Amino acid sequence: MELMNTKEMNSSFNQKNHPHRRHNPLLDEWILVSPQRANRPWQGQTEKVTEEKLPAHDPNCYLCSGNVRVNGDKNPDYKGVFVFENDFGSLMKDNVEFSDEKSDFFTLKPERGINRVICFSENHSLTLPEMEVGDIKKVVDVWQQQYEELGAEDYIDHVQIFENKGSVMGCSNPHPHGQIWAQSSIPSTVLRTQENLKNYFEKNGTSLLEDYVKRELDANERIILENEDFVAVVPFWAIWPYETMIVSKRKAENILQFSDSEKFSLASIIKDLTTKYDNLFEISFPYSSGIHQSPTDGKEHTEWHFHMHFYPPLLRNAEVKKFMVGYEMLAEPQRDITPEQSAEILKNLPVVHYKEALNKRA
Repeated sequence: MELMNTKEMNSSFNQKNHPHRRHNPLLDEWILVSPQRANRPWQGQTEKVTEEKLPAHDPNCYLCSGNVRVNGDKNPDYKGVFVFENDFGSLMKDNVEFSDEKSDFFTLKPERGINRVICFSENHSLTLPEMEVGDIKKVVDVWQQQYEELGAEDYIDHVQIFENKGSVMGCSNPHPHGQIWAQSSIPSTVLRTQENLKNYFEKNGTSLLEDYVKRELDANERIILENEDFVAVVPFWAIWPYETMIVSKRKAENILQFSDSEKFSLASIIKDLTTKYDNLFEISFPYSSGIHQSPTDGKEHTEWHFHMHFYPPLLRNAEVKKFMVGYEMLAEPQRDITPEQSAEILKNLPVVHYKEALNKRA
């Protein structure tokens, strides 16, 4: 096979035009950025966009108030936030007997834990960006309570709070809800983050994310939103096209250290960020989000700094998503549109939800 001759050209590096790698200090990993590919034609898979109008109460929804779940339990006629043990949890509380046998290739150990579901509202038709800030603040209050309650269990070393939104993210029920997985080990990604936070703290005597936020505020290239207590930023090392991170300005190790006003600030920036997401393509924007904070293993963790990740899959429009395949699975993550471009697009979007704006115009 004959290869086409290409002429090498020397030019000055420009991060908007030239391929380059960026370092993620939280995971000590690299990502390949290929901005020159952003305008390539797309003939791959597209996702169906279904924006059906949902009722405030669905008699067939196992998360709605007053309805019976698959296991026969009946939900109370709740208003606001409702928490229950996941009927199909991935972890079990059972403390099983286990003989630890060391092996080079076949090492395993039992994992105990508790899975819970958090319904954000009794209103089946809502999502976080459509809720009032005060109601989102009640969700944050419950996150705080659950972190404290589950973390107090002597066998729970880590409490993971997260939300999968949208069918494209594997969410099988549109009712506004999230999950908590509390387990007896610190998961791999969290442990790797902790090690890098600790290395930075021991070397510099300051929080990695506190210093990072200060630099981002000075640069003002990737900051999307800012209030008194939090910033929302497209990380310099973001993998997903519209990936963002909410970080507390003050170094707080976990959600228990937030005051009432800080929890309100967190609720406010979550609403504004998720509203911008919905406004981007004028759909209910899918994502996986989750909180990273200090473990509940009873040890001191002065290195930790509360932050919340948002990983949305959509790329060019509501129908095209980014896939992690090929090079990404075999080598390292790669993105086309630069974090700076994503940040500019998100920053310029309004914080008034597009549905609300349409209703006002009608």
